[in-house]
Amino acid sequence: MLAGGLWRFLKQAKFGGNPTNSRLERIARSPNFRNGEFKDQIPTPMMTGEEGGLRTVLKYVFNRSKRLKPKGLIPSVRRDLSSLARTENVLVWFGHSSYFLQVDGKRILVDPVLSGRASPVSFTTKAFAGTDPYTVADIPDIDYLFITHDHWDHLDYDTIIKMRPRVKRVICGLGVGAHFEKWGYAASAIQEGDWGDSVALGDGFAAYVLPARHFSGRGIRRNLTLWASFALTTSSGYKIYLGGDSGYGPHFKEIGKQFGGFDLAVLENGQYDKSWKYVHMIPEETLQAAKDIQASLILPVHNSKFCISNHDWDAPLRTITAIAGEMRPQLITPVIGEVVQIRNPWAESSDWWTAVA
Repeated sequence: MLAGGLWRFLKQAKFGGNPTNSRLERIARSPNFRNGEFKDQIPTPMMTGEEGGLRTVLKYVFNRSKRLKPKGLIPSVRRDLSSLARTENVLVWFGHSSYFLQVDGKRILVDPVLSGRASPVSFTTKAFAGTDPYTVADIPDIDYLFITHDHWDHLDYDTIIKMRPRVKRVICGLGVGAHFEKWGYAASAIQEGDWGDSVALGDGFAAYVLPARHFSGRGIRRNLTLWASFALTTSSGYKIYLGGDSGYGPHFKEIGKQFGGFDLAVLENGQYDKSWKYVHMIPEETLQAAKDIQASLILPVHNSKFCISNHDWDAPLRTITAIAGEMRPQLITPVIGEVVQIRNPWAESSDWWTAVA
């Protein structure tokens, strides 16, 4: 009975689809797919093994921070995004790793999670109070939807289903398109890529599928789909790095050399722990990664909305701003939902977390 119940649970549409037929054949040809799964460029164990599996689990369950979640409301604002003139170049962070970009007339959405949770069930991994000022109805029509990988805190079934009529094109790693096709997206609207692939988007825009150091999976099996970071070049030559989730590694320097730096880099900074230090970055590594890719402006994300790790909820932003040193002017830390003018991002940046318990 338990096995049958689990099977029925995992067969729900929200878990997505597995690659089959021509998609599976393309995956099998990838140099990054070996022994039945995708692999990182360098050895990347999920857990460090420093404390042993059982000890790590017990510590995570029983020795947790007392400030995993804020006591008060996270500050946020709700702007009318549909009224933005196409000529405005703006950034709007929705908390965690979800954000909206409008650059050179194109509207871009990255890893949107607007359902109030990052989980297949409604009672776990709920968004912090105040962090969901926007619903899908507030998001304008999207030219390019980027998905960095298929974990629940980056690929949200409820959000993606509701966004379907308003997304022109999906850009994702190999295999991730199987989820979108199962959820009713047209195959012609989905562009999947392997690390090193480039995608001509038209109107002078191009996307590049690049490595990350992480893993994937929505159910029991892992790494059947590819995790990725992306570089986006616009019609005016503006360069943006969409980092997704990644542990620190040599790929950052290689990407920096390949593109000669970025005008804006969105890098993960949160949900880290020494027990899984190879698949997420601590703040010091986030800053080093920004140096490696030669970023002029840095938005640190993967924080302030969900509790997925064992650090204080505000530790990522508190720590990275404290240790940034000469890089501090490059960091922008806007309030969730604020419309940030990319050409003058510091006007809407503040240490907003200091006012929340």
